[in-house]
Amino acid sequence: MCKKARKVPTFTKNGVPLAATSQKLHPHAEEYKSELCFVFRPLIRTFALQLKGNDIMLKNGLTYTCTRSVEEHHLAAHVGSGDLRVLSTPSMIALMEEAAMRCVAPHLGEGQTTVGGKIAVSHLKPTAHGRTITATATLTAVEGRKLQFTVTASDEDGLIGEGEHTRFIVDREKFMARLG
Repeated sequence: MCKKARKVPTFTKNGVPLAATSQKLHPHAEEYKSELCFVFRPLIRTFALQLKGNDIMLKNGLTYTCTRSVEEHHLAAHVGSGDLRVLSTPSMIALMEEAAMRCVAPHLGEGQTTVGGKIAVSHLKPTAHGRTITATATLTAVEGRKLQFTVTASDEDGLIGEGEHTRFIVDREKFMARLG
């Protein structure tokens, strides 16, 4: 059992939390109606991430755009997702994910990266070999380590795909260590 906790300082810059982390509640926190009791270890981790990241500033509205020419290895017939020589849906999705990853990468702390967790997109129109495609990701929500984006893809003629994408902030070393 722990004692009633004092308010835990939150490190901010211009009123925005510096770390995209969430503090974990102690299992008995419900017993303290107005006061919250935090487990010491996650608090240290949060503090360390805040110091390590120093300038983690993830704000809704961050946007990043990736552009690529449709090459042979991007075609559905080559990827195996179809038998036509048009941009494959997996290639369009990969460019959307790349835009989302690059959108937040400069704002993460040392040793941090993001991994994809969910993507739901519609591929609206075909794009021919040799055309240029552009994918744009816009950060729409930050919930602790969970990041949500709207993603779009277009070619010279307009919108070819759109959807929602979720990524999670992870520590590179810890994530890779889980592979065994």
